[in-house]
Amino acid sequence: MAKVLSKYECASCSYQAAKPLGRCPNCQAWNSFEEVAVALPGKGAALGGAYGGVKGGKLTALSNVGRREEPRISSGIGELDRVLGGGLVAGGVILIGGEPGIGKSTLLLQVADALALSGRSVLYVAGEESLEQIRLRADRLGVKGEIQLTRDTRAEHVSALMAEHKPALCIVDSIQTVQIEGDGAPGGVAQVREATSMLTRAAKESGTATVLVGHVTKEGTVAGPKVMEHIVDTTVFLESVGQYRLLRSVKNRFGQAGELGVFEMREAGLVAVDNPSAAFLAERPVGAPGSVVAATMDGHRPLLLEVQALCAKTPFPNPRRVVVGLDPRRVDVVLAVLERRLDLTLGGLDVFVNLAGGLKVPDPGLDLAVALAVYSAVVGKALPADVAVFGEVGLAGEVRTVVSALRRAEEASRAGYSRQIVPPGVQGRGVSSVEDALKFLWSPA
Repeated sequence: MAKVLSKYECASCSYQAAKPLGRCPNCQAWNSFEEVAVALPGKGAALGGAYGGVKGGKLTALSNVGRREEPRISSGIGELDRVLGGGLVAGGVILIGGEPGIGKSTLLLQVADALALSGRSVLYVAGEESLEQIRLRADRLGVKGEIQLTRDTRAEHVSALMAEHKPALCIVDSIQTVQIEGDGAPGGVAQVREATSMLTRAAKESGTATVLVGHVTKEGTVAGPKVMEHIVDTTVFLESVGQYRLLRSVKNRFGQAGELGVFEMREAGLVAVDNPSAAFLAERPVGAPGSVVAATMDGHRPLLLEVQALCAKTPFPNPRRVVVGLDPRRVDVVLAVLERRLDLTLGGLDVFVNLAGGLKVPDPGLDLAVALAVYSAVVGKALPADVAVFGEVGLAGEVRTVVSALRRAEEASRAGYSRQIVPPGVQGRGVSSVEDALKFLWSPA
């Protein structure tokens, strides 16, 4: 008979220890260890050779494996389909995380309504709210589809419902409320892990696209063991940036990870923003010194953002360098290049650099925009309104190429920016240094 050994596992990062620790040495979380049982093999397992007499299974050559396209279902929301790689996958499991109140349940209720109106069955497992609360939200969002609701959060019962009714979509809100028999309290390491595994098996067997809502920690990651993210097929995060909500994929077995969707929260729910570049540049002051339109990449999506710079005489012995939304170390490098290569005096000036809109983009391709914005702010000359910029700046003042340069240039052209200051070789043009960029900038078009 197999022996049972107890060990302790961190609920935040799955770090294991022989005894409970007050603070996890891996993720530094306090009081996060929970006891789990591990079955050890009995004496009979040592018999029959080095592997206990167990024989290996059948091998299949890669060339003999058939090709199968996973059927997809449109969610009814274009931005969500973009992030998922084309829509919901039948039998696929999606984990969505985000801060409380950011709009996860609202977005999923809108998806459930769209699928229900198209004639598909939808199962909504309500673990966080009562059915009456869901009805109130549905009325506010104008939901008309017939969605099947349940408050039963037993993983075995939910799996049975999926096997019996085979809905096109199953929403579990949230996975931390799902219970499985004999594995401790809901939300614990073993509960979340086993419940996720059981629901994933049920989704694969029934062909039901399943969405699991996950709580997040103070650091912004999905709470619970990291193995939960390995079990599911897709992991997406919903985050807030100013008045917008960004849906970002960090893992996708059926598509490209790193895709970005932009939404705006309104009374009718989350509304997709079809042209994020125009939305982020809507309040840009045209003709103001220190303002530059930069083409950047957030994940795999090209965006046009405004880089702002302000330089003022400092009353302090040490000038301040304040950077918002960009990498402060890269901005320091750009400022040093401006002083050394262009003889731009910044020693007695406070320099403030801001990426307007609330985004945080650590993109080297914003270096040239920072350089031109700071120069424009110091000399007091505004850039022409039809100019867009991108490129990495080296220590010698040279302009280097960046990833997805062609996609950045195409996004700028689509938005109507006819003059582009870009690295050499992009669409047959470009500038080789910051000095050349300045000459091109204020020369006749």
